[in-house]
Amino acid sequence: MSGFRAFLARGNVLDLAVAVIIGAAFGAIVSSLADDLIMPLIGWVFGGLDFSGYFVQLGPVPAGYKGALNDYAALKAAGVPMIGYGQFVTAIVKFLILALVIYQLVRLASRFQRKEEAASAGPSEETVLLREIRDLLKARS
Repeated sequence: MSGFRAFLARGNVLDLAVAVIIGAAFGAIVSSLADDLIMPLIGWVFGGLDFSGYFVQLGPVPAGYKGALNDYAALKAAGVPMIGYGQFVTAIVKFLILALVIYQLVRLASRFQRKEEAASAGPSEETVLLREIRDLLKARS
């Protein structure tokens, strides 16, 4: 049990846990952005299309089905075989948004890391102190 506690206490595990939680919350935000803002705008630009409901029906509708024949969610729940390419387009948009945001975050982190490396590129405090001692010793001789 102590090994497990030591494992959990390491910084990388805690960082990973925080990243997973923030990632899940960010995924919900991206889903809302795509579903509630971007996809309706794309649909409006293309004449009021709702991409989420676009599908190709591959098989027959069950005999007891009483819903609409153009309702993707209801047909899917009823077990009708179909290809939901509208949902696929929405998933691609969500992926592209996430990829763009992650790219920007990595780029920003790289920029900060380069600045830190440039700031710390000078000699260390020990080196400066040793140089001062050397210079003092040279001045005495």
